Amino acid sequence: MEKIETHRIFGGEQSVWKHASATLGCEMRFAVFVPDHAPGAKLPVIYWLSGLTCTEQNFITKAGAQSYAAKAGVILVAPDTSPRGEGVADDAGYDLGQGAGFYLNATEAPWAGHYRMYDYITEELPGLIEAGFPASERRSIMGHSMGGHGALVIALKNPGRYAAVSAFSPIVAPALVPWGQKAFTAYLGADRAAWAAWDATALLAQAGERLPILIDQGEADPFLEAELKPWLFEAAAAAAGHPLTLRRHEGYDHSYYFIATFIGEHIAHHAAALAA
Repeated sequence: MEKIETHRIFGGEQSVWKHASATLGCEMRFAVFVPDHAPGAKLPVIYWLSGLTCTEQNFITKAGAQSYAAKAGVILVAPDTSPRGEGVADDAGYDLGQGAGFYLNATEAPWAGHYRMYDYITEELPGLIEAGFPASERRSIMGHSMGGHGALVIALKNPGRYAAVSAFSPIVAPALVPWGQKAFTAYLGADRAAWAAWDATALLAQAGERLPILIDQGEADPFLEAELKPWLFEAAAAAAGHPLTLRRHEGYDHSYYFIATFIGEHIAHHAAALAA
């Protein structure tokens, strides 16, 4: 790993790193905030997954999360949203290819060679964090939009691995909305039966753990009706008896202004679970 950026903030260090990813077959970047801590201490980790078009920079510069993480004594990790670089497959649209990895393992050409973000987030990245930073094996996960989809899917597919999960404006039923249908067709192929393994609403019915889920959704979100449809996830949770807190916020949109408003409550949600 090579440190390429570092800043002192709220009594901690915000850094950005790059490394050669064996999982993705390209160079990747990720951001880490480490609060001040006692020598030898091991801190729990919250992973943040960003949305379409984002990099590791959006969350660390716009969410205002570091102050809350410093008070809670937790590490924040924010990876990039996809493999990148020359030779990595891409698409002319913003919602497929580089910047739009959807946190799954692609099976179709030309994507399968690099687009294995699920393995990267669940295996390679935690290995780097726990080996290279004062991180314990206690971890939780959250995200926004496409990253909210990723956080929910990853938590549901890995019972016992995460202490908590939360999301802002997540794509909860990608198999049923244009963003997800475009990505899933390209990455996974036309067989919709294969899509269920990467759809949070479908996974909820067979969840092996009743990990409480927190979701915040802005009522003025321009993507609410066509792409997000949180009521589908709400109905699936009710049918499965799965604990869900879905908070709707009048006047809030899809932006980081919304995230910054409630990020403190999400970090508190995770910190409490990580301390339990």
